[in-house]
Amino acid sequence: MTARSELVTSILRTATTDPDSVALVWRDQEIGYGALVELAARARDRVTALDLDDDEPVGVLADKSPEAVALVLGVLQAGRPFLLPASNLPSATLRELFGQAGCRHVLSPRDTLRLPGVVAGRVPEGTSFMLTTSGSTGLPKVVPLGADAIDRFVAWASGRFGIGPGVRVLNYAPLNFDLCLLDVWTTLGRGGTVVLVDPDQALQAGALAALVARERVSVVQAVPMLFGLLAGPEADAGRTGDAGSRADARLGGDAGSGGGRGQEPAPRVFPDVAHLVFTGDAMPNRLLRRLPAAFPSARLYNLYGCTETNDSFLCEVDRDGPFEGPVPLGEPLPGVDAAVVAPDGAIVDGAGSGELWVRTPFQSVGYLGAAAGSGRFGPDPSGRPGPAWYRSGDLVRRDADGRLFLIGRDDHRVKVRGVGVDLGEVEQALLGHPEAADAVVLAVPDALVGSRLHAVVRRAAGSTLNSLTLRQHCAGVLPRGAIPETVRVVDAPFPRTSTGKVDRLAVRQAHLTSSFPEGV
Repeated sequence: MTARSELVTSILRTATTDPDSVALVWRDQEIGYGALVELAARARDRVTALDLDDDEPVGVLADKSPEAVALVLGVLQAGRPFLLPASNLPSATLRELFGQAGCRHVLSPRDTLRLPGVVAGRVPEGTSFMLTTSGSTGLPKVVPLGADAIDRFVAWASGRFGIGPGVRVLNYAPLNFDLCLLDVWTTLGRGGTVVLVDPDQALQAGALAALVARERVSVVQAVPMLFGLLAGPEADAGRTGDAGSRADARLGGDAGSGGGRGQEPAPRVFPDVAHLVFTGDAMPNRLLRRLPAAFPSARLYNLYGCTETNDSFLCEVDRDGPFEGPVPLGEPLPGVDAAVVAPDGAIVDGAGSGELWVRTPFQSVGYLGAAAGSGRFGPDPSGRPGPAWYRSGDLVRRDADGRLFLIGRDDHRVKVRGVGVDLGEVEQALLGHPEAADAVVLAVPDALVGSRLHAVVRRAAGSTLNSLTLRQHCAGVLPRGAIPETVRVVDAPFPRTSTGKVDRLAVRQAHLTSSFPEGV
């Protein structure tokens, strides 16, 4: 079994020395460290009672709750590596992932399921957490992370953001996201308090604002969407066609704290927030300009990373602006190596563009299962010996001052609510319906959620296929965030380029701009 990590030792130490200190806040309940560890001990006993081979991993399937956090802690106490995928994935996808990781047993807060036909797996030595990439066809990649890598990350994050006893940290992300390594596990590992956001209130701006204010949260890390909800409507939100006002309207008016029509809502202010960290997606300038007023005491950061490497770059944003253009990636974290690599494999030393390759003290050793041979992990691009590097797939530009900026992906990937979605894979999922002859998925930038997906599908001749049927089909094979927001079914063939490929720009012009306004 995996040796007990410093993370677990620290949590148990706090439960012994200060059992009444608050570990978790959930809805209207506070759970102390002593109570959390008691819950975890029951989960640990469930794990140790299983018939497991040495180093055999287990699966964990749970929605966010104190019991779910205790379950993960109990598995960690038992010294078992575990796979923690998104609980809302299709059942076939979950079975495939647990099978690839070799998890014969899957635990929820109340039940233990034995998966027939799964062969007990062996994971890289020292593996602790196994997270997954987002995936957009129902088959994410399994990413094993070592206990020592987690401990190194906890040490860095707690020091950088001042997380310790008495510090309250908001957890907005689902428990299976890598963001929780900071929100939840760094906080618990240093004796702080995790304020868990109820997923049912994740888009309720008023409830979110009340929670952050009431609990006097000091550290907030999240995708930009959360900060748009917390900061409230923009000053010009009543202007016709403004994306911010439409977003607030979609929230049923909850985003505002003002009165009736014509009254300008009072601005929200969160003076207790000391560190505001946005990650997972590009921060729109129009939102960035609102943050200093809403968070008058906060230092503002852009944090870049991915599931495979954990966090890699950090940029502290000047509160005084100017807030124009994209925010740089910032500086590599301590111990992080990075390179910009041109398409021909040459390293770009000065100004120029290429794919970002990174190597961090917190990263995985490589994917498990079907993705193990993907080629994303490889040798140092300069040819020097040493640990593997990770090819991020992110295209970056280095300016004359040495600053790095994201400029896109090496494929058709976008972010929806902070989760990466591959447009080509969504198209393939649509084409999985037997009456779909062709499909194009288009992404529309949106200040609230990052991107909104719109699909245009050509149905087979003589078919009566409609958008409702296609959306039902998507719900069975795609994660929720990858399901297109709108689906238009057409009969005419798509326009094509001279090389025979679908002309995506022509499809956008014909089917998107006329029917789906930008940002809607």
